[in-house]
Amino acid sequence: MKFLNKLGLSIVTLLLVIVSIASAKDKIVVAQDGSGDYRTVQEAVNAVPDHSTKTVTIFIKNGTYKEKLTVPEGKNHITMIGESRDKTILTYDDFASKPDAAGKNIGTSGSSSVFIFGDDFTAVNITFQNSAGPVGQAVAMRVTGTRAYFQNCAFLGFQDTLYTHGFGTVEFYRDCYIEGTVDFIFGAATSWFENCSIFCKKGGGYASAAAQPDSVKYGYVFNNCHLSGDAAPQAFALGRPWRPYAKTVYINCDLGDRISAKGWQEWSNEKDLSTTYYAEYKSKSTVTPQRPAWTHQLTDAEAAVYTPANVLGGWVPKVVKL
Repeated sequence: MKFLNKLGLSIVTLLLVIVSIASAKDKIVVAQDGSGDYRTVQEAVNAVPDHSTKTVTIFIKNGTYKEKLTVPEGKNHITMIGESRDKTILTYDDFASKPDAAGKNIGTSGSSSVFIFGDDFTAVNITFQNSAGPVGQAVAMRVTGTRAYFQNCAFLGFQDTLYTHGFGTVEFYRDCYIEGTVDFIFGAATSWFENCSIFCKKGGGYASAAAQPDSVKYGYVFNNCHLSGDAAPQAFALGRPWRPYAKTVYINCDLGDRISAKGWQEWSNEKDLSTTYYAEYKSKSTVTPQRPAWTHQLTDAEAAVYTPANVLGGWVPKVVKL
């Protein structure tokens, strides 16, 4: 009898989950004026069934949504589409040294305006912002889930703008704008950046800070990206190793004049230079390069290996057609 009761409870629970998934909307509309299904993006995310294999699209109408947004683990296959990139803004203003309710600093990881823990997340035509200003580490977007895809999105901030947090996870950024001052693209995920605009802001010095583990072959790959900014000429490095096995490669990128002749920068531990892998292929720049001996210039054959399929383990997201 006890067994049947337990079995019955399991069946009821399973049926409730199935009914919930079946009745869930394929498309949810968010609008601040009340013309959609919800007024906040978090409410829309909360309405998506847990562990669903069906894609749910959240369409976000123009507006500035000030909310600390979390896509929890298990909220998978969510696609967020903004009405227009520059007018659909998700923002918050936390920063690393801000005290929490217990009086302790929330830290870099806790400062993010948006947290993506779910897998197979997609965002199109959205601006993600940390509006705290130049106050130290202040993350706009933290991605922990895997197979995260961003198309025509903007990431605004100063230090530590975009946190590609996940270990052993993969991410793809296409036609995006990313700005910041110090280490503003950083983290451990294997990430492909395609046709992105990288904007180096005044007061900074490092475009990226990779931290991949030894267990992965590839780290950051910037392909056909354009680097510019309002910082002084040659004020920036392409990257520096946050962890001993950091990996970053720039392929066919236009570096302009904001990147220094040295191009790359060591961190505090010179031993890491023997295990990091920093490389370029056919960089275009108005500055005559004088790269350190511990960096690499790829041959044609070496560069040919860097394809999205190879780097991302066979996962290559398709362009979202609107």
